[in-house]
Amino acid sequence: MAQSSVLGYPRIGPNRELKKATESFWKGEIKESDLEQKAREIRLLNWNTQKNAGISIISSNDFSFYDQMLDMSVLLGAIPPRFAADGKSIDLHKYFLMARGLQSVPAMEMTKWFDTNYHYIVPEFYKNQKFRISSNKPFSEYEEAKAAGIKTRPVIIGPLTYLLLGKLKESGFSRFSLLEPLLEVYKEVLFKFKQLDVEWVQIDEPALIMNLNSEAKQAFLDAYRYFSEKVPGLKIMLTTYFGPLSDNISLISQLPVPGLHLDFVRAPEQLSKALSLLPKSTVLSAGVVDGRNIWKSEFSKALEVLEVIVKSRGKENLIVSSSCSLLHVPLDLDLETNMEPDLKSWLSFAKQKLREIVTLQKAVEHGRQSVLKELAENETVFKTRRESKKVFVQSVRERLKNISPADYSRKSLFRIRQKLQREKLKLPSFPTTTIGSFPQTPDVRAARAKYKSGELAKDMYEKLMKEKIKDAINRQNEIGIDVLVHGEPERNDMVEYFGEMLDGFAFTKNGWVQSYGSRYVKPPIIFGDVQRPRKMTVEWIKYAQSLTEKPVKGMLTGPITILQWSFVRNDQDRSLTARQIALVLRDEVQDLEAAGIKMIQIDEPAIREGLPVQKSEWQTYLKWAVECFRLTSSGVKDETQIHTHMCYSEFNDIIEAIAEMDADVISIEASRSQMELLDAFKAFKYPNEIGPGVYDVHSPSVPTQEDMENLLKKAVKVLPRENIWVNPDCGLKTRGWEETTMALKAMVQAAKAMRECKVSV
Repeated sequence: MAQSSVLGYPRIGPNRELKKATESFWKGEIKESDLEQKAREIRLLNWNTQKNAGISIISSNDFSFYDQMLDMSVLLGAIPPRFAADGKSIDLHKYFLMARGLQSVPAMEMTKWFDTNYHYIVPEFYKNQKFRISSNKPFSEYEEAKAAGIKTRPVIIGPLTYLLLGKLKESGFSRFSLLEPLLEVYKEVLFKFKQLDVEWVQIDEPALIMNLNSEAKQAFLDAYRYFSEKVPGLKIMLTTYFGPLSDNISLISQLPVPGLHLDFVRAPEQLSKALSLLPKSTVLSAGVVDGRNIWKSEFSKALEVLEVIVKSRGKENLIVSSSCSLLHVPLDLDLETNMEPDLKSWLSFAKQKLREIVTLQKAVEHGRQSVLKELAENETVFKTRRESKKVFVQSVRERLKNISPADYSRKSLFRIRQKLQREKLKLPSFPTTTIGSFPQTPDVRAARAKYKSGELAKDMYEKLMKEKIKDAINRQNEIGIDVLVHGEPERNDMVEYFGEMLDGFAFTKNGWVQSYGSRYVKPPIIFGDVQRPRKMTVEWIKYAQSLTEKPVKGMLTGPITILQWSFVRNDQDRSLTARQIALVLRDEVQDLEAAGIKMIQIDEPAIREGLPVQKSEWQTYLKWAVECFRLTSSGVKDETQIHTHMCYSEFNDIIEAIAEMDADVISIEASRSQMELLDAFKAFKYPNEIGPGVYDVHSPSVPTQEDMENLLKKAVKVLPRENIWVNPDCGLKTRGWEETTMALKAMVQAAKAMRECKVSV
């Protein structure tokens, strides 16, 4: 009979228990054994939740304390030399050190997981690197589930995805030279699973949706033929997700694996080719329930896919599944007790998606007549959504039609604007600034929570926020920073804050998803056409500017980042939603300028992550993404300086698009890569001004003046010194005031030292 599965389940706990326990462990408030116990409780709850929902194939090893790619590095013994593993197993202290770093030990790099807002820890590869099993985690978690009466399907990251997403830390060798020793350890891992009586292992290879060269394709063939030969009898469910296999689908048909998972939410078009190429004996796991978004599945469309599969291959080798791991959606819609009923009826979180999968499985197994009630209810939900006046607003659609080509361009070229801005702003060389946010202290968070719940009156709340803004301005002046920010004490999240003031957005109370480590976010839900009922930031920024003669930046989140970091409506093209957001932000930019603000920062850290995995789709996306940024930023005078910020991205592939955005100043993450990310800007001869981050705000270590000077000296070698700004990698929201003050003082001194060095270093 047909079976059901999910590729992974959220590991955060219903009330963010993992975050709280992990951060308590970091602070030394609880022991490692206490953290492990909390993890066991979360895992057991997750397994039982899936079992009770009727899921027939439940994953293990989908849990992680920080990140599944970091887990694979530890499992494989791929420990960077600076962490001095010394052949010993890696405990949680060393594990977290790899992710977070210390003053004397830089953390491993972090970047986005394909086109999601999840970050993974990037594996590091060295010439003649040795691998060995250095963790018992996947095996102990399998046995843990088995002891609880649940036989699971362990999940691991596949060798080629692991190899292709890692970074070479030395020159003079190919990553594929590491394939043979890597496969030896993977073989040992699979053999240990076989010894534990594991029947199926899920091996995630999302790299199969990437454009692969001939060497990579051959490596896939070599790897899975090797597994078939060396570990016979162990069944592999090879999983792909986040997009179509495209021309790699013929490669897949040659791999000796008994099971294959395909994403039919992102790529339904690959169904017919898959059915024609795959052997009838292959167990096909059909990802028909969206693991990336929070909208209820349209059963009629999902069943069309499933019924085509059944007609072609029968149902005995079919698994009804999520498109990808449910890691990317909130845990439980039932926790949202105050949500508007219509909207809530349109949504489905991880726990609810389990029921959707089981309903679809039942329909496949016993026919549509077995779920007539569920099908009728589902059809009503979609009819209500299509007809809702909250979703479609005619005035918004009329405004979109009236956008003119001139709305996408600044009045003058950058070189003209740059001259006017320098005359007006009169900044020193190597001007110093920060990215926007300052430490969010407990009293700030408590005040926001009380204001939101009605416990704190508006006037008292605004008074407290102004005190915090004044404090931030005074601290920056004392430190000697050149361009100030108001510190954002009134903002909960860089996307949620804006969404709360826009029509067409909705919010959850418990809709948390993991971004990285213990960093969780509550993405807004864009359910309808977007409008701005009132100004959003102007009064706060005006107040901050009134406190100082130095320029204060207006701070906005850009349209693509708001889009990427939200759960976006799936009933129209994403580019249309992005243009709606761009128009309301354009209004805010013009209002800031009218209020006397000379600099406006429009953050776009997510523009790179929105890039489709398939290169054939890049230009289409980049065209409308750049247009949306320009639509937001181009309604101001030449003298008004537009900044943007991007972080944790590889820029080589999109450097032309970044230049097309035409921001006067861009700031980027650069410290973890030791300024290597600047190579793209050098090769392209990026014309505008740039602030390469000089210290990593995601690490608890405080850099020295010398550390930052060394990074700036590297920057001067590849960029015109007159175009360089000095700033941290990212916002300082998660840091404490003491470390922030120490780091910023060192940063200002580093900038002053560079001003005294008149020649390129």
